Amino acid sequence: MTESRNNQEFQEVNGFIQDTKRQVSLVGIGTGSGKTLSAEAWEAIRESDCIIGAKRMLEAAGVGREDITRGRIRRDGDEKQDAKAVYCEYHPEKIKEMIAAHPECRKAAVLYSGDIGFYSGAEKLYGLLKDDYEIRGIPGLSCVVYFAAKLHVSWEDARLISIHGCRQPYIHILARHQKTFLLLGGIGQAEEFCRELKEYGLTGLKLWIGRDLSYPEESIICRTGKDIRPEDISGLSVVYAENPSPLPVFCGQIRDEEFIRGNVPMTKEEIRAVSMAKLGLSGESVLYDIGAGTGSIAVTAAASYEKARVYAIEKKAEGIELIRQNQRRFCVDQLFVIEGTAPEILEKLEPPTHVFIGGSSGNLQEILHYIKEKNRNAKVVLNVITLETLKEVLSAEEKGLLTDVEIIQAGIARSKERGNYHMMTGQNPVYIVSARFFV
Repeated sequence: MTESRNNQEFQEVNGFIQDTKRQVSLVGIGTGSGKTLSAEAWEAIRESDCIIGAKRMLEAAGVGREDITRGRIRRDGDEKQDAKAVYCEYHPEKIKEMIAAHPECRKAAVLYSGDIGFYSGAEKLYGLLKDDYEIRGIPGLSCVVYFAAKLHVSWEDARLISIHGCRQPYIHILARHQKTFLLLGGIGQAEEFCRELKEYGLTGLKLWIGRDLSYPEESIICRTGKDIRPEDISGLSVVYAENPSPLPVFCGQIRDEEFIRGNVPMTKEEIRAVSMAKLGLSGESVLYDIGAGTGSIAVTAAASYEKARVYAIEKKAEGIELIRQNQRRFCVDQLFVIEGTAPEILEKLEPPTHVFIGGSSGNLQEILHYIKEKNRNAKVVLNVITLETLKEVLSAEEKGLLTDVEIIQAGIARSKERGNYHMMTGQNPVYIVSARFFV
């Protein structure tokens, strides 16, 4: 006795009623050529009642163009009988709807390029299907593994990133790692990649570019960051980059003398260290640095947290230029330089998780009100020099605009040689205020 109900089939086995879920195989097809499919992948495709995937994936699995158009694969030697269904689709939500709409397909094979665990849409589909179906994961040969073998290099000690159709801080990564593999592909991305390498001074990189890997037209060329051209990496390509002189990985602090400085005020490194600690940034933070000056806080944050997004907001033209120079110096492409006065200039920015205010141009209360509207749970740290500004902070606390307010005073003194002696020279004391918005 069997009874179908939604995605389950109930069967009588030895007098007991049991249920068996329909099976969905998430199949990594390798680099795209049929010869890189594993025996397990071929088996899942052969045993399936339907095959789902983008056109290129279906063709790599041996599905003819006529079969894709018709939506069915003919049985060998029988022009009248269909063997299995074919669905040309790659959006996870639509694939889920498709599988649910065809309960007659007890086994479905969903095809993905490369490996299902490496920048693949398989993860999202698994989350959509795991409660209703039996999921079988079949790994594939990723293009990075294939390319590394071709180049006779290891990949376990390299950074692996994809900027195919998404924004990643690849300059930050290329500048700080000796070995990096990148997946590229997207409108205008080739031009941007070549331009950014030169703008950030990464002209000494050695680059190997692989295109159409595993196909008969496969090509591998070698370039440097100086002579790479957009046509070298147009379309889908894999890049292996070697950096002979990677930048150090900063852990929350950069010395003052390492910054490019002008006549714009800069938060000194000791105050900067305490302020960074009070901010408590994490990898996914969104930081506003308001009144950024030379960008010392913004650059330190971006250099320390690869996945953070940092907005350096400054109204003075000289400050804007210095921030951009320091951005290039430290290769922090996840830092965005915003010219203008807060709070008006903040309108189009994404909500912050953290805010550092080094200068408010007399608009402190207005800035706090505006940020509170964007994110009531944002962490705020201010550097205050004058008692008048400190009075504004206390007024904001009294009005309930800020809560959990902590104020510390930092008085830093540095030694200077005076003849045969070392004398301590005090710097202006700074109030470091940390708080959250009232919820």
